[in-house]
Amino acid sequence: MSSSIDQIKSPVSTELEAFELKFRHAMKSNVALLDTIMTYIVKRKGKQIRPLFVFLTAKACGGVTESTYRGASLVELLHTATLVHDDVVDDAYERRGFFSINALWKNKIAVLVGDYLLSKGLLLSLENDEFRLLKIVSTAVREMSEGELLQIEKTRRLNITEEVYFDIIRKKTASLIASCCSVGAASAGGADDLIENMRLFGEKIGIAFQIKDDLLDYGDDDIGKPRGIDIKEKKLTLPIIYTLNNADEKIRKQIINTIKKNHDKKEKVNELIAYVNSHGGIEYTKKVMQSYIQEALACLTTIPDSDSKKALIQLVHYIIDRNK
Repeated sequence: MSSSIDQIKSPVSTELEAFELKFRHAMKSNVALLDTIMTYIVKRKGKQIRPLFVFLTAKACGGVTESTYRGASLVELLHTATLVHDDVVDDAYERRGFFSINALWKNKIAVLVGDYLLSKGLLLSLENDEFRLLKIVSTAVREMSEGELLQIEKTRRLNITEEVYFDIIRKKTASLIASCCSVGAASAGGADDLIENMRLFGEKIGIAFQIKDDLLDYGDDDIGKPRGIDIKEKKLTLPIIYTLNNADEKIRKQIINTIKKNHDKKEKVNELIAYVNSHGGIEYTKKVMQSYIQEALACLTTIPDSDSKKALIQLVHYIIDRNK
């Protein structure tokens, strides 16, 4: 049974409250339209998983400093910028149950808002000489862009190997959580080997998180009916990649044909999901996910026991045990 998010937050609840005020202040603008949009962005924030990784890591690695607050703000500013731009790219009108910026204010304003957030992040770092933190987070943003583009390139040809799949998710999803943990350790004054160890911890959790996401598309655990959204979008995820690698030529062609030509036919998609389920695709994917979780938790054995370390372990289980 997972701990609740409030329990997990408790070792850094005071810091998270202070961060919220500082972040709100960092988002302020003298342009009325921008200020309205910034207020809207702050209001629709989710469960604060990213700042939580930053603050718990910092506290577990030596203690929260002013640098930690700036690091968490930097992660949020640059990540929010990429989300605003993503919604424009994807023509998405909703995010987490809220209208997207482009839905309310159109694409041109959304792109400019994304640029504004990026510049805010850069200035926050430069004005406070946080070059190390800026390097960590900028590297993550570069990798996220590369991961997205790699996925687009490979999806067109439907030729994703397991190696390419892991390269995509390491860049697209895991690099952000890795940067949160690196930033936390660096802001606490951690040595290079500690920062690298926490980066690895974040990366492995990020990979496990994305694998879990892929499993949910197959109706994993108790979400009920399979969604099949990845298949509809012609995305090759680990359950299908494993199934393709272990199928004979005739079945392989049928699977590829379903993804290419029948991805919008519910009956065909459900048949494919059932085949993946019955031929070990789900079982294999769960095993791989568990091995990444164990590798991530092993990274934490090098840091001393504390409430923050315990909460980090609980946070790992929280994001992996979710069912949506």
